[in-house]
Amino acid sequence: MVTELSAKPAFSLSSTAQSGAANYPGLDDWRDLPISQQPSWQDKEVFDASVKELSVLPPLVFAGEVDILRERLAAAAQGKAFLLQGGDCAETFEAATADKISARVKTILQMAVVLTYGAAMPVIKMGRMAGQFAKPRSSNDETRNGVTLPAYRGDIVNGYEFTPESRGHDASRMLRAYHTSASTLNLIRAFTQGGFADLRSVHQWNKGFTENPAHARYESLARDIDRAIKFMDSCGADFEALKRVEFFASHEALLLDYERALTRIDSRTGFPYDTSAHFLWIGERTRELDHAHVDFLSRVRNPIGVKLGPSTTGDDALRLIDKLDPEREPGRLTFITRMGAGNIREKLPAVVEKVTASGAQVLWVTDPMHGNTVTSPNGYKTRNFDDVIDEVRGFFEVHHALGTVPGGLHVEMTGDDVAECLGGADPIDQDAFLDRYESVCDPRLNHMQSLEMAFLVAGALAKH
Repeated sequence: MVTELSAKPAFSLSSTAQSGAANYPGLDDWRDLPISQQPSWQDKEVFDASVKELSVLPPLVFAGEVDILRERLAAAAQGKAFLLQGGDCAETFEAATADKISARVKTILQMAVVLTYGAAMPVIKMGRMAGQFAKPRSSNDETRNGVTLPAYRGDIVNGYEFTPESRGHDASRMLRAYHTSASTLNLIRAFTQGGFADLRSVHQWNKGFTENPAHARYESLARDIDRAIKFMDSCGADFEALKRVEFFASHEALLLDYERALTRIDSRTGFPYDTSAHFLWIGERTRELDHAHVDFLSRVRNPIGVKLGPSTTGDDALRLIDKLDPEREPGRLTFITRMGAGNIREKLPAVVEKVTASGAQVLWVTDPMHGNTVTSPNGYKTRNFDDVIDEVRGFFEVHHALGTVPGGLHVEMTGDDVAECLGGADPIDQDAFLDRYESVCDPRLNHMQSLEMAFLVAGALAKH
């Protein structure tokens, strides 16, 4: 049977006349374009009230911070820095606790220390955090035991519980997403500026990782880092400065109702910034050139990423550059390749070659997660750690062969001891899924697998 959600007519923002917070030429042109992966809000009054409130709330991030990130990403595109971007597949309101947030930040910092040593260059630390509440879905509906309800589209749209009440598209959830993001960012700033991120402490955490017999092969690199830190200390390095780190927030700009309402005009420059995050990306499912997502994000000043799957051609990439980075501005555009371990070595070279020949300088980042999703024999959505690592290796091999810059790593990970991806040196098997599989969407690397990846990538960076 099919359960009806509401007697009220559903609608989307593209059919309304609301203008959002900032008035700027072209910011609302996306409303007249094709758009996919959007909710059908149940209650127009709730929607109008939510957008009105979002439009006047303080920005979650500041334009000056966004400009700093653009400079950092420009350096990464030139091979002078490396981007580490990690966090949950889909954040949930329930998981926005101090312990879970600190575990994620801690894991990213641990990975960054290892990568910094391997790359011998600064690592830009960016979380898929404080806004990653919306998720694209392959189907609008989900059927269980003959009951069909709307698919779960992330906590910003509806709930995960399979009931008509939970799965209704509730626009008031956008306000909860805003406030949850604000509290998450507040905690991240406290952690990264208040001594939690001290290089010496972070390194001690990693020494605990390498003491595990399963990870003993990484002990040599850990000892090298230990000697480097002791050398810096004995030379009188300013460890006060090393107690604080820059940490940026990012998410997929999927829900344009939310992104538009949080767009503000910068008082310094007069330009629009999407203040929901420092960095926003367009997914593989929504990167159509003449559709709403590309149009809207072409008009804000944030650094923008685009996910590129195995069907991407060099001409596709050039057209995206022309639309999203017409001025060829350093740090503006990042291409996040997600082609799968079996495709990366075959599909990526032609795209990189064409972009490089055009003279455009984008930042190339690998997402080794999304192209390697499989179903385990016992029915869980999972990824094999070996496949994930193989795609990373392929990414570096392609760029090494072409003489181009492998500039970053984008992973779905958590700081918790979950069991969602198979394998690793301290292996996870499918039986562990029964007790420790927690993701509401895609499988993530757990704490130990994330650190193992960092040590392996550090080796590839050192060779490159």
